[in-house]
Amino acid sequence: MSKETIGVTVHLIGSEYRFACRPAEQDELLEAGRYLDDKMREVRDRSSKLLSLEAIAVMAAMNLSHELLRQQRQTTETDTIINHHVQDLVQKIDAILSKAVPIEL
Repeated sequence: MSKETIGVTVHLIGSEYRFACRPAEQDELLEAGRYLDDKMREVRDRSSKLLSLEAIAVMAAMNLSHELLRQQRQTTETDTIINHHVQDLVQKIDAILSKAVPIEL
């Protein structure tokens, strides 16, 4: 894997920030930047006060952290449910196969 990095400019709520990343990661970095910019603008636009850029960034980070943790919990719960269903299916298959008459070839 190449360790070459490139500079990428991300625009966040009217300011430019430079990041280094691998060329293959550039599109994902820019997409993440657009997503963060949208979230920061939402925070700014919903606030009834004039917030500093730092306050907007912290509030957006907290919202994104909350969203991420909620999705991780949902994924864990879904994985648990799926694993239980798979175990049930395996037990049913084992029960059926244990009752089956072996076929001689």
